[in-house]
Amino acid sequence: MRAKIFLVLFCVILLLFPATGMAGRRVLELRIPCCAGADVSAVLPDGGTVSLGKVLMTPVKTNWPAYTASKWCAPATVCASAVNAVHILVNVEKGRGRILSLVPAVTVAPAAAAGAFFSLDMPAGTALFGGFAPLVGSSVSLQGKDGVIRPLDGVPQEGETLIIRSELPGRPEVWMADIENRPGGRVIAWGQDGPRVIARVVRPIGGVGRFGGTQFQRGGRIRASHAGVIDVATAPRGEVGGIQIMPLVHALTSSEMSNAWKLTQWMILAPLPGEPSLAGRAPLFKSAFVPGTQLDDRLEDMWSTYGRRPLVLCRIAGGPWTQLPSVSGRVDDALSGLTHLRFYFPFWDRPEA
Repeated sequence: MRAKIFLVLFCVILLLFPATGMAGRRVLELRIPCCAGADVSAVLPDGGTVSLGKVLMTPVKTNWPAYTASKWCAPATVCASAVNAVHILVNVEKGRGRILSLVPAVTVAPAAAAGAFFSLDMPAGTALFGGFAPLVGSSVSLQGKDGVIRPLDGVPQEGETLIIRSELPGRPEVWMADIENRPGGRVIAWGQDGPRVIARVVRPIGGVGRFGGTQFQRGGRIRASHAGVIDVATAPRGEVGGIQIMPLVHALTSSEMSNAWKLTQWMILAPLPGEPSLAGRAPLFKSAFVPGTQLDDRLEDMWSTYGRRPLVLCRIAGGPWTQLPSVSGRVDDALSGLTHLRFYFPFWDRPEA
């Protein structure tokens, strides 16, 4: 039922955007004080403030070397947004990223090194890790006790506040993306100017794997998004199961991704001839996806609450668009009949009448 509501809203947007669009870019601001017991808050685009939870523990160091794909983002920006962690790139040293992380109190987040993260009192998959999650590429700064703001340049000190500013595009450049699940298949982005091919499939997907963190998301939703991966949950919340889509450079150069060429749980995408790498670039691997609202998350209104739920649909054997099969654990042939994937991009605003 909720998926149907989302689709109805999305169809209305497709009808209204070409004629009217939406003005400007608005900002969701997340404020995380470097003080145990302090409130974590979100300042909404309309100026309202929502309390998201409390800080349980503050970092004492940063994490280097971090996961490979972190280096494809800009320093002082969000380099991963997921149900079980938000990672922030501080800088790149010797070709590897140095990161700082935010994690919920109860989670599994191997990329967040001990002592290098804020622990926040909120359930995984909700609040800052759900409907209020920042987009990859969002700017990150520190506000001192004196009110002076500077770009993130190291470990926040006691009394400083970490500020994440996530821009919300008034007129989304891409509304949805379709992927033909076959070698050479097209990746088609649908936007204001109609469809355009933005990439090609090198290796299609065929199975489901045990990707950590998917237990905190619902099936057919985004588990994680960063400069080198889109991770989609295929199992109900509470169960592990998912698929991953990655750019070719990640599959070729990252040691932790070597299994992508051997197993069926990964899809690999290549840029068009003459185009730069897809890693860390919009519309797929930057400023695109967030985990979205689930459980009790409520945003400004119905449009933002439902619109911030990126939805993933599929076609089996070329049939009609439908929800992803519900599959848990590792099943290497679970998606052997899948011929298409469709990603609906999140939105916040209601279109202007």
